[in-house]
Amino acid sequence: MAKCEVCGKGVSFGIKVSHSHRRSNKAFKPNVKRVKAVVNGTPKRVYVCSRCLRSGKVERAI
Repeated sequence: MAKCEVCGKGVSFGIKVSHSHRRSNKAFKPNVKRVKAVVNGTPKRVYVCSRCLRSGKVERAI
């Protein structure tokens, strides 16, 4: 579910390092919102990341 339908940004994996340098696996999830947007001329609910919303790649439906 954590995937942007505009740019395709999804979950990426890395290593979380604590102050004492103990390492454990971590999933970095994108900031995805469920918004009503215009897709092919019709309003539709889609999952879009906040970067696409902010940059204007998505036209919001009212």
